[in-house]
Amino acid sequence: MRCAVFAATRRGVESAIRLKEGLASDAVDIFLKDGREAEVPAKRFSKLADAVTEAFRQYDALIFFMAAGIAVRMIGPHLKSKLTDPAVLVADERGGHIISLLSGHVGGGNGLTRRVANCLGGIPIITTATDVNGLISPDALASELGLRPVPKPMIQEISGALLEGKDVLYAIDERLPRRDFFETALSERGISFARISASDALASKGRTVFITADESLRSEQLLCLVPRRLIAGMGCRRGVPKDVLKAALSDACARIGQELSAVSTIASAAVKKDEAGLLGLAAELGVEARFFETTDLQQKIEAYGLEESAFVRQQIGVGNVSEAAALCCVEQGRIALPKTKWEKATVALVWEK
Repeated sequence: MRCAVFAATRRGVESAIRLKEGLASDAVDIFLKDGREAEVPAKRFSKLADAVTEAFRQYDALIFFMAAGIAVRMIGPHLKSKLTDPAVLVADERGGHIISLLSGHVGGGNGLTRRVANCLGGIPIITTATDVNGLISPDALASELGLRPVPKPMIQEISGALLEGKDVLYAIDERLPRRDFFETALSERGISFARISASDALASKGRTVFITADESLRSEQLLCLVPRRLIAGMGCRRGVPKDVLKAALSDACARIGQELSAVSTIASAAVKKDEAGLLGLAAELGVEARFFETTDLQQKIEAYGLEESAFVRQQIGVGNVSEAAALCCVEQGRIALPKTKWEKATVALVWEK
């Protein structure tokens, strides 16, 4: 995830620095008010409200080391939907208590809260009813497995049934690609399931959570969990063999608990459109390969405030390829794996929202 961390006091800055060092697998940017000294590079702002407005659009998570009331006032004007809003966490300046404030399930806020608490040695405070009662809500499951819950009103209906101890059937579409992956994932979480057809899911008389690629299915008791598109943004040296790129991408997917088969698109810069390794990898996986001009990549860099490399800019005219190219493929995206370097390749993974 890309995390924007805001701190207002000296101890808050110290906690933010500890967090940046501890969340090594995430992209963490610290935001500080103009004039405040810091021991690490930080993005500066003159007005907190303006900085939050921009970060709410650009980042997957916002973390405030300050009073909860301040955070609530800052994010209030920007709230749209639990399906698209970023995760928001609030912590005291010492990192002793970390509160999951917004998008705890679909946005991954509850999981991030636990990781932040573990990193800082603090106490995670999670108030969603299913978590408090030791239950796995369908939208939390969706977030973990790269799925999108539809229709939205059924999320609350199913979660409410689980809290009341009512029966909920979990099922997987018998025609779903990668159904073995989802069956394993449910089994590992202790969730019993059936493998059924779409028509059987529609005919079910009980509340049903159905993992399927067909998001058009509708019934009064049916919640569909639809696989999201996973975009792999890739940069590489000239002439890197396909198998080397495949190994890097496979490792990248494993880091977010996914398989190569989850990738739906490989994206890169236009200067790589004749790169045999990238084209061969896309062909082997049976996915689309898309290549973007530097102007398109630069637009995403500016829109999301992406980190740039001076070396990469010197080589191809733009300072970020993997993250920017992946984000070019979606209207809205959440970075599952920030740009990560291997010996001869760089990979970023983006879930379509």
